[in-house]
Amino acid sequence: MVGLRETLQTYYNIILQVNQQMSYYTSVIIMTLLALTVLSILISENDRITYQKKRLFIFTNILIAAAAIAECAGVHINGNDNIPKGVLAAVKAVDYTLTPMSGGALIALMQKPNTKSWPLRWLFIGNAIFQLISAFQGWMIVIDDQNHYAHGPLYPAYMALYSLIIVIVMVRMLSYGKSFRKQNRKSLYATILLVFVGIVIQELFGHNLRVSYLALTFGVTFLFIHYSEFYQLQLDDTISEQKVKISKDILTGVLSRMAYTDTIKAYADCIPDNLAVFLIDVNGLKAANDSLGHDAGDELIRGAAQCIARSIGKKGQTFRIGGDEFIVLAEMTREQANAALIDLKKATGRWSGQKNTGLSVSAGFALSKDFEGFSIHELVKEADKAMYTQKKAYYQISGHDRRDNRRS
Repeated sequence: MVGLRETLQTYYNIILQVNQQMSYYTSVIIMTLLALTVLSILISENDRITYQKKRLFIFTNILIAAAAIAECAGVHINGNDNIPKGVLAAVKAVDYTLTPMSGGALIALMQKPNTKSWPLRWLFIGNAIFQLISAFQGWMIVIDDQNHYAHGPLYPAYMALYSLIIVIVMVRMLSYGKSFRKQNRKSLYATILLVFVGIVIQELFGHNLRVSYLALTFGVTFLFIHYSEFYQLQLDDTISEQKVKISKDILTGVLSRMAYTDTIKAYADCIPDNLAVFLIDVNGLKAANDSLGHDAGDELIRGAAQCIARSIGKKGQTFRIGGDEFIVLAEMTREQANAALIDLKKATGRWSGQKNTGLSVSAGFALSKDFEGFSIHELVKEADKAMYTQKKAYYQISGHDRRDNRRS
């Protein structure tokens, strides 16, 4: 029992000691590292961005984390007589090497693909070499006998580099924002301001308010959110464009069979009382293909689509559902449907192409009012029957061989 009490007391004393040594700045760094870890997990789980972009985001997080740890270590061992001066110099050299590279990683995140960044890379490599030599020469920091460091004679050169990186980050973010829509730029510019204010606060107030790495963490987080949102918007736009392309028939420009399939789904549960279903088929297409070639047949199909869209299609939607078959879905009365067929006959009578001198179509319609309780597919069959009756009459009058009345 006594042993357990002593053990608990020992742990309690350790917690008190850690609590006394734990500063507000240390807790900020710890939360920054945890936030970067969570962000890296979110990035790795995101399937909407490319593998290369994921690597760049995570690499940026690692750089920020490493630089934050180096700065935090430098703050805590500063003035500690038990730490060799060489260790303090090395830690600050790592800090001054990684901090500009963190900004460089942010710049890389906003660069266009295949953009050359060798000047910046050589700048970072040169700074790393300079910091390594400075750790032994005392150019960047001067350490006194109490193991406290102060800025060395060449520290202004480092600040010039650091300021240059900050300026490039700001300029790159502004340029990067121009590639977005106007409504998506405000959040990006607010992110720029956040990062800038965080860095300025630390540089102006120094030891008391060290928040630059917290600001960088917020910056890369919001940049990831912004990038993911914009990438999704681009993906949505691409999908919308593809849907438009798929919904349009390439040959005629009217709606495609896929669009027709999607449209009739809306009539699965409820069909309007005044729905008219037209089915139109080109007459003599096989003869045109056989005698004049398929280009002539395509011309007839395009001509039929134009005539249908300008007559019946004005009050509804025109779909090409097969080689020379069209369906029009419109809401109209019987009188309007009959008038639409007359308009279609006039339009086809006036039509003339480069390879064909005339155009003839067969058309029929079915009204939902006449077939109560029929599904959309049953109405299409009724319209097909009406169209086929007209087509049969056409071939009887024309005297063409219909090969057992099969369509052509």
